Amino acid sequence: MNIKIITVGKLKEKYLKQGIAEYTKRLGSYCKLQIIEVNDEKAPETLSEKEMEMVKDKEGERILAKVADQSYVFALAINGKQYDSVDFSKKIDQLGITGKSDITFIIGGSLGLSKAVLQRANEEISFGKLTFPHQLMRLVLVEQVYRGFRIMKGEPYHK
Repeated sequence: MNIKIITVGKLKEKYLKQGIAEYTKRLGSYCKLQIIEVNDEKAPETLSEKEMEMVKDKEGERILAKVADQSYVFALAINGKQYDSVDFSKKIDQLGITGKSDITFIIGGSLGLSKAVLQRANEEISFGKLTFPHQLMRLVLVEQVYRGFRIMKGEPYHK
């Protein structure tokens, strides 16, 4: 299975890089994981609605350029479907069984995702109503993908 995570912005925090590296290493025996960073759009702190849409559109173009046509796409969005870890594992497993072994997760920038990215997504998923920094969300997502594979294989980890 091929798992791709497309995310906006560069990861700077050492502790997050270390955590992601650990789960990436663990995932090596379950899937091919690729993390792709696209540049965020520089913007001032205060933006009008129109300016925010323009920023999201520019970031969205960069994201969509990295999405393969055949990929099943999950967009992380606060109003998306919420899975528990077991159901998330089942969803990934079911995709693989039905021949959709190329899965892409998209994490937007601080303003979220463009309409074009959300329209391209096969599904919007949420990790809860709380707001997380998009850099931290990378670590949470990679851990949940790892947890999902462990559950799939019936291996100890998930409690």
